[in-house]
Formats: sequence, structure tokens, C-alpha cells
Amino acid sequence: MTAVASKAAGATATKGINHGVMTVFAGLMLGSLIASLNMTLVAPALPTIVAELGGLADYSWIPISAMLASTIVTPVAGKLSDVYGRKPLYMTGIVVFAVGSALSGLAPNFWFLVFARFVQGAGMGFIMPLSQAIIGDIISPRERGKYQGMMGASFGLASIVGPAAGGFITDHFTWRWLFFVNLPIAVLTLVVIWFFMHVPNERRKHAIDVWGSVTLSLGIAATLLATVWGGVQYPWSSWQIVGLYSAAGVLLAAFVWIEMHAPEPVLPLRLWASTVFTFSNIASVGVAMSMFGAIFFLPVFVQGVVGNSVTNSGAILVPMLVAMIVTSVVGGQLISRTGRYKGQLLLGLAMMGVGYYLLSTFNVNTSNQQVIVAMILLGLGLGACMQTYVLVVQNSVSRQDMAVATSATQLSRSIGAAIGLAILGTLLTQGMASSMARYLPASALQRLQSSGGGATATAVFDPAKLANLPPAIELGIRHGLADALHPVFLAGVPIIAIAFVATLFIKELPLRQTAHVTAGRQAPAATENSPLS
Repeated sequence: MTAVASKAAGATATKGINHGVMTVFAGLMLGSLIASLNMTLVAPALPTIVAELGGLADYSWIPISAMLASTIVTPVAGKLSDVYGRKPLYMTGIVVFAVGSALSGLAPNFWFLVFARFVQGAGMGFIMPLSQAIIGDIISPRERGKYQGMMGASFGLASIVGPAAGGFITDHFTWRWLFFVNLPIAVLTLVVIWFFMHVPNERRKHAIDVWGSVTLSLGIAATLLATVWGGVQYPWSSWQIVGLYSAAGVLLAAFVWIEMHAPEPVLPLRLWASTVFTFSNIASVGVAMSMFGAIFFLPVFVQGVVGNSVTNSGAILVPMLVAMIVTSVVGGQLISRTGRYKGQLLLGLAMMGVGYYLLSTFNVNTSNQQVIVAMILLGLGLGACMQTYVLVVQNSVSRQDMAVATSATQLSRSIGAAIGLAILGTLLTQGMASSMARYLPASALQRLQSSGGGATATAVFDPAKLANLPPAIELGIRHGLADALHPVFLAGVPIIAIAFVATLFIKELPLRQTAHVTAGRQAPAATENSPLS
């Protein structure tokens, strides 16, 4: 009788725990929804936006500004959540993101939009690492693959709707509504989190590493500015570019010194003593560089070279995102059942490498079907890799390092995305300068540059300008843009190769089967053990 009662009590407790996990998870899924919409709604419309507000030469600044802000905020997000609690910081991120969305929709000019996207990115700098940290708190590593697979699927599902909806809205209304649609979703997310998300947190006093955050942020910002401006606004050997890179070197060296002496460093250097942590973060940088390169530069190819509308260029991303859902869900389930993850990571990276190689072979004769094949390969690889590196890192650290280690992995992604976009954007801008001259007469080139904000190819993204172009000039622009995009996509192959080699060196640790804390209540002290407890 006692045994029966005990069993019933255990079943009731488990049911309560599962209910607590799912209510928390619902809030995280909504946060993931606005995150994915932020990227995939806007990506197909970026060529249209730069055609209206500014030249293609400044194209990469719109995504880079958001990534830069996310990079600045991410390192301190986890630490602040330890002080003030995960829930209020998560809600703060959503509010900041909503403000940035409203400002973006109202942007009167290109550089105001860049600023507004910076505000959006600051909100994302809270949302993304804290959602991963909360999952790490309440779900054991062995079960985490399943939940992170669902997070990846929610990202992919929203992403399927995002590009097609973004293209439709841009073609039939105005690109400004791409930002306004975030607002009702943000309000719904806040309501769900306020009433239903109950995340336990052991608050303790912290020494916030202000100078570490400042030197890291300024060092990364200087690196990005030098990379984006080099060879475009200023020669690579100019004092401006050399000075920025030198300043970045000094600031990042100062960051390392500060981290060695800070009582609570924003990015503890001892974490890098773990080869699992180090190689996982190196690989995360490579995956982020290649992912955002595909999301933001494929619409340029599909609209500018193939000649699809904004709606169709958004739809062309859908196969990639469907494939990402499939491997995200299936891969997460396999990890939870087998406890193995390294083979999945290597297979995913191999598929991404093949996908990027196919992209690098594209030209003006490329069909939509060829683009879709490459997209599916990239999506299958991304779904297998994107969430898994976070799981690998979380499984290798203790409870007290969970938030900062998760933030570090998100930081690696943000840095990878920002630097990747900067490098690929620079390759595109420099490539256009030489490739357009091969296909267009000097007089036509000068006339188009003066009307396109300095970027000749802007004409193919503006239907009004395109209608007035002679067929020979239009074809020349498409040829030049295809040539300029070739090195952009080709650069993805060695980036993925580096991520593959780094993953080979990751030691596959057994996945824990206990969570650090229980949703809805504090964990008993007995669960606060070593990473492999």
C-alpha cells in the first residue's frame, strides 16, 4: 500500500515537473519566434530597403549593426540574470527588441535604420543566451537534445513563414510593416512570460565586469569597422584601417589582461582551458558565419542575378528552413535516445560544406531548382549543428558556470555572424567594383553609380529603375553581380572546413541525466555536482 502511494506521489510530482517545464518552455518558444522573424522576415527585403534608403555598398551594415549590439550585450546578459533573475532580464530583452522594431519601421533614412537595428540587436543579446541558460537550468543534458531540437524546430517553422511573408509584405504593402508585425508577437510573449514563466534562481551578489565588457565591445567594434571599410571607404594600407586594427589589438589585449585579474570576469579565461568548450566555440563561429552568409546574401543572388521578385526570393529560402526543422527535431531525438552527438555534428558540417560549394558555382544561368538543392543541403547541416554546440558546452560545465558558458557560446555566434557578414559584405562590395567594369560601358557605369547611391547593382532591385534599363545593360549588371557573389559563397567553404576540423577535436563526454534545477522550485543541493553527475 505504501509502495503504491509512493508510486502515485512520484507520478504526480513528475507530472507537476513536466507541466512546469512546458509552461516555461512556451515562453521560450515565443521568444524564439520573434528571434527568427527578426532575421527571416527582413532578409528577402534587404535589397529593396537599400534600393530605397541607400546603396548596395552599405548593404551589410543593416544586419551587422544588430549583430554588433548582440555581441556587446551577450557577455553581460548571463551575469546580470544571476543578479536580477532570468525572467526580468528576459522580459527586458523583449521590450528592447520591440522598441527597436518600432524605430526600424519608422526609419526616415538608411543610417537611422542601422541605429534602430542596433537597438533590436541589443534586445536579442538578452533573449538568445537567456533562453538557452533557462533550458540549461531546468532540463538535464540527456533530455536537453529533445527540447533544443524543438527550439530549433520553432525557429525553422517561423522561418518558413518568415521569408515568404516578408517578400509578400514588401511586394504588396511596404517593407516598414516587416518591423511593425513584431510588436503584437512581443506583447503576447510578455503576457505569457509574466503569468506563466516561473524560473527558480539563486540570486547572489556579483561584481559586474564593466571594463571587461567595454574593452571587448570596443575591440570587436573596431575590428568590424576596419573590415567593412577596408578597400571600400579607405585603402587597406591607410592610417584609418591600420589604426582601427591596431586599436582593436590593444583593446582585445587589454580585455585578456582584465579577465585575468577581474574577481568575476565577463568571460572567464579558465573556461578556455577545456578543449570541449574551446573547440565548440570555434566551430560555433564558423557555423554562424556560414548561416548568416546564406540568409543575407542568397536573396541578393536570387533577386539580382536570377531575377526573382522579393516574394519569390523569400520563398527560395523555405526549403533550407524546412530541412533545418527536420534535422533539428530528428537530431534532437537521436541525441536524447543515444547520448551521442559528435557524428551528427560532423555529418551536418559536411552537408553544409557541399551546399556552400554548390553556391560558389552559381552564375546567371543558374535555375531556381539548383538554388533549392544547395539550400536543402545547407538546411540539413544547420539543423544538425545549430543547437547542438550549446548542448555540448552546457554538458561540460558546472551549474555556477552555466549562464556565463552559455552566454559565451552565444557570444561566439554573434561574433561569427558579425565578422562573417563584415568579411562577406566587403568581398561583395570590392567584387562589384571590378566585375561591373567588365560588363558595362564606362558611361553607363558612371550613370548607374550616380543614381544608385554608389552601387551600380542597386538598379536591379528597384522595379522602376529596372524597367528603364536597356536589356543589354540589365544583363551586364546581372553578370557583374554574379561574378561579385562568387568569392562571397566560395569563402564559406574554408570557414566550414575550419569548423569541421575543430569538431573533430571535441571530446564526446557522456550526457548528464539530471537537471541543475527543477522548474517551479529550487533544486536540492545534491544535484549541484560536477558536470558528469
